[in-house]
Amino acid sequence: MKCPFCSFADSRVVDSRPAEEGATIRRRRECLSCQKRFTTYEFVERMPLVVIKRDGTRQTFDKQKVVNGMLRACEKRHVSVSALQSVADEIEMDLQNSLENEISSTEIGELVMKRIKKLDEVAYVRFASVYRSFKDVNSFMSEINKLLEQE
Repeated sequence: MKCPFCSFADSRVVDSRPAEEGATIRRRRECLSCQKRFTTYEFVERMPLVVIKRDGTRQTFDKQKVVNGMLRACEKRHVSVSALQSVADEIEMDLQNSLENEISSTEIGELVMKRIKKLDEVAYVRFASVYRSFKDVNSFMSEINKLLEQE
């Protein structure tokens, strides 16, 4: 690590401790040339996830959009925000672990539907109606019948 004071290329670690609830490591360093101390932070570098929308446009993955979509589907249902946040965290982790830099919005929607179904079936049908763009009552009933057959 280069010293910010004298630009010497070598330093030693004096103290090391977790920071930001274990998300980073805070290190106190001492320059081997000028003996001044400085602080560095070490964290895991994550590759940005890019979402390919249905119209072909690309945008950075935003976990809050996933949570907002689930919140709308769970309106007036007995599903806690913390449960939805946990689902969004799981989805983000799955996407990060997939080692893919780009993911389609369709795949994200399927991940949400798979998990929201376990939380609340009514919320699942609501989410599916928007996500799958139900055109009429028959497509809506078809999804409900699939849900009933699985029970």
